Amino acid sequence: MILQGQEWLDAAATRRVMAALEAAGGPDCARFVGGCVRNALIGQPVDDVDIATTLTPGQTDQAIRAAGLKAVPTGLAHGTVTAIADHRPFEITTLRRDVSTDGRNATVAFTDDWAEDAGRRDFRLNALYADAKGRILDPTGEGVADALAGRIVFVGDPGTRIREDYLRILRFFRFFAWYGRGEPDAAGLAACAALAPGMGRLSAERVSKELIKLLAAPDPGPAMAAMDAAGVLGRILPEGALSPAFAGIVRLSDDPVLRLMILTPADATVTAEVSRRLRLPNHTRDRLAAAAVAGDEVDLSMTGPQVRAAVYRHGGRAVADALLRRCAERPDEASAAHRLRETAERWEPPRLPVGGRDLARLGVPPGPETGRLLKAFEAGWIADDFPEEGHAARLEALVRDGRG
Repeated sequence: MILQGQEWLDAAATRRVMAALEAAGGPDCARFVGGCVRNALIGQPVDDVDIATTLTPGQTDQAIRAAGLKAVPTGLAHGTVTAIADHRPFEITTLRRDVSTDGRNATVAFTDDWAEDAGRRDFRLNALYADAKGRILDPTGEGVADALAGRIVFVGDPGTRIREDYLRILRFFRFFAWYGRGEPDAAGLAACAALAPGMGRLSAERVSKELIKLLAAPDPGPAMAAMDAAGVLGRILPEGALSPAFAGIVRLSDDPVLRLMILTPADATVTAEVSRRLRLPNHTRDRLAAAAVAGDEVDLSMTGPQVRAAVYRHGGRAVADALLRRCAERPDEASAAHRLRETAERWEPPRLPVGGRDLARLGVPPGPETGRLLKAFEAGWIADDFPEEGHAARLEALVRDGRG
């Protein structure tokens, strides 16, 4: 089988990188590997082009530089050099075999055996190679069939592959979400369930990154249901639950952060604990926290002024996120939620139109009274839906009433 009509395969940058490697190691020293081959085969977009080679990392580096290209030693301990051609990166990794693994990290040795390299990969559809002309090589004998049929099957024994790196449990469900069809592979699913306790060895950052990738799939529902049934979801999100609202949020949004939000209770304390344990990026942590706090005063019966008041206090994104959660929980009120979300997303909160100087001109000295009067003004201004005029008269009345 030959890949045809692939822009990335025929691009001048790709040809330059492959020519540089072949000049150093011969015509069979380098092959495309993994995702680019898999996605090209099944008609999916190709974002990254990875290359496997029999050259050592040092030889790869020299070959790339000799061709006038930039070489970046991005992972020499694991055999990876990144070539830059026409501003496009190509990860080039020497063929490897595992010397030892602890379920989290592996010590590798370099090899020139393509079958040995394929044997240490996770799934058969990822153990696909293609030469410079696009001819596919399938060392496991099942990778092409798996890719075309939507089967996510471990290379060799599933338990062995998982014990090499327990993150492969999450990868099993992530690849099923993106590329799987039908039911998950029974042997792989059973191994994931049996070995799920080993995920405790993984760093939180690796787990959360894999979870977010899974949730970004067009429809992660079947994969999440399989994860839940296997006891894997409960290990990474013990506070969470897979409710009907998850299917609702999947229909409403492809945002993985919103999908993560719907898996956990709308409780700021719980959200903070999830973010801490998974070591979520700060922007994700803050977004989840803001939506949880805003959720206390957000519902689908809100009026426009109430939405604007909530946006003023919590920010437009937090209110829109909380509204989307309510909509996922009550899909029969989607039209009302849509109007409210439009207000939350488009309305720009004004700045408080008065300050301490305005009170000073009215004879109020700086101090606690200034703060009290400003808070009282702000509360009335919000309650009246942020009027643009009449601020001086309102402030004067507050000062007068305070003195009376």
